[in-house]
Amino acid sequence: MRTPAFGVALALVVASLTGPAQAHPPTTQVNVWVTTPDRTELLHERAPVSFRDGASDRTTITVDPRTTYQTVDGFGASITDSSASVLYRLSPADREQTLRKLFDPRQGIGVSFLRQPVGSSDFTAAAEHYTYDDVPAGQTDFGLRNFSIAHDQQQVLPLLRRAKQLNPALKVMATPWSPPAWMKTGDSLVGGRLKDDPKVYDAYARYLVKFVQAYTRAGVPIDFLSIQNEPQNRKPSAYPGTDLPVRQEAAVITALGPLLQKVSPRTKILGYDHNWTTHPGDIASTPPGEDPETDYPYKLLQTSAAKWIAGTAYHCYSGDPSKQTDLHKAFPSKGIWFTECSGSHGPDDTPPQIFRGTLTWHARTLMLGTTRNWAKSVVNWNIALDSTGGPHLGGCDTCTGLVTLQPDGTVSTDAEYYTIGHLSKFVKPGAVRIGSTSYGTTGWNGQLMSAAFRNPDGTTALLVHNENDEPRSFAVAVGDESFEYELPGGSIATYTWGRTTADVPHEVSAVSATASVNGADAGLLIDADGSTVWQSKAAQAPGQWVQVDLGKAQTFRQVALDSGGNLGDYAHGQSVAVSNDGNSWRTVAGGTSSSQLTTIDLPPTRARYVRITQTGTAANWWSLADVRLYR
Repeated sequence: MRTPAFGVALALVVASLTGPAQAHPPTTQVNVWVTTPDRTELLHERAPVSFRDGASDRTTITVDPRTTYQTVDGFGASITDSSASVLYRLSPADREQTLRKLFDPRQGIGVSFLRQPVGSSDFTAAAEHYTYDDVPAGQTDFGLRNFSIAHDQQQVLPLLRRAKQLNPALKVMATPWSPPAWMKTGDSLVGGRLKDDPKVYDAYARYLVKFVQAYTRAGVPIDFLSIQNEPQNRKPSAYPGTDLPVRQEAAVITALGPLLQKVSPRTKILGYDHNWTTHPGDIASTPPGEDPETDYPYKLLQTSAAKWIAGTAYHCYSGDPSKQTDLHKAFPSKGIWFTECSGSHGPDDTPPQIFRGTLTWHARTLMLGTTRNWAKSVVNWNIALDSTGGPHLGGCDTCTGLVTLQPDGTVSTDAEYYTIGHLSKFVKPGAVRIGSTSYGTTGWNGQLMSAAFRNPDGTTALLVHNENDEPRSFAVAVGDESFEYELPGGSIATYTWGRTTADVPHEVSAVSATASVNGADAGLLIDADGSTVWQSKAAQAPGQWVQVDLGKAQTFRQVALDSGGNLGDYAHGQSVAVSNDGNSWRTVAGGTSSSQLTTIDLPPTRARYVRITQTGTAANWWSLADVRLYR
């Protein structure tokens, strides 16, 4: 609750309540869905709560609709050949029920993005691996006269068409695991490279175009196309794969781009389609004398082929999602898509262990980690497998799907169903990620992690994961309104609400920060990352200060001091002073507080520098996850 302090030209608000203000009736209703790692709640809709005027003394996730990031394309998995085979083991009625659970936005989770193999992958139910233009060894087919998608007409395409009927907003990406063997060195789908010949580059480009055209005629237009799954995986385990160096991928895209623009302008080309960092095994397998190209996506976007590339696709099997933000900073006009990660497990893990471990890792790393790092999609691997993790031909034998066909013929929903579902059911294609403070990390620190989205219809969806094994109480604030909630240990929740009447100020950006103690970490005060915390590393004492530089004189009306998840580490007393030259200061506010988020209201104040000085005394450290200024 905001209470003006008295004094000449001064106003101070300190969030010092033990709960939301009760002076006004509830405003906007918030709907809540929760999944817990012990399966007691599975996308369970709980009783709604409501925003109320005022603030809270709890750790507060601040949602900022005025700060926007990437636009969402969708969330989902892949109807691989194996997934199709599993779904076709079901009776027509059970298959329809399963498809509705997956794709129906109301009766199910509304899966909105599918990444489809172009030909065979490790997850195929066929006896041999295949492409759409296979010819006997030693022969070629540059005219592509043998091209056919007949294999997919049997099961894969009918499922894709039904999925699009159930969710018309569904987007489809296509990815080859290998070109036809006759285009490759070694004449094999497993391993080898594309032959270094302009005629082959052209043939492969035309092969991909024919695939896009054939799928479009079959009722499944292709929205996204990458050139090669995992182009640095030089030693696939008995399944199709191709070593495709940057120069060859660029050559194929240069041939493909103009052709695709003519016949299917809706289809966007994505580059790379591999891990956040080059896997050590891929580095070790680099041919002698060649560059391991650990900066592959950067090099690709520096080639002339970049004009045809919409952005970069990433996988989860090496590195972490922060690499997506690194690439975004280097190429801000190019998009980021996250396109593959499979749940997996040890041979002796129990079902409860598998569910808990997969749910929590996927929640912090994919559901929130990738989206907080610019991903426009979150895509798991197989959408359906049987209880043995198959069928598959080579590759992974411990992978899991969104749903599993059990030996008794029933279909169970797995952890990935819920991590994807908490996104796809509530965050619609075309949604925009908006600002939200987040205190957890993909590496796990036991804090609260979040991501927020504004849907095309104006509603908001906020996803929160409690990384701690114990319940956590917290608040969610939008402008001058908030609500409080408690999440069980390890759980995930989605909160949705319509337009609020909250007064949401504009944030003012700072360019640098300093501090009187622990100055080396002062930059953490303004990095817009609640998981990184500046700490005094000494008991709170009068005279300690932190300072931000706005780069030039700017007008602001509010200062927010966010102490994040370190309960009690807020400044027990503080004063706020401003300056235009960093030498002459005038005090504009002062007071005490007893809350994790302290919001200080000011009259319109114009200055370049803002200094917050500690005036209280406490045995614990002073912690600040973020210092934010608003106009």
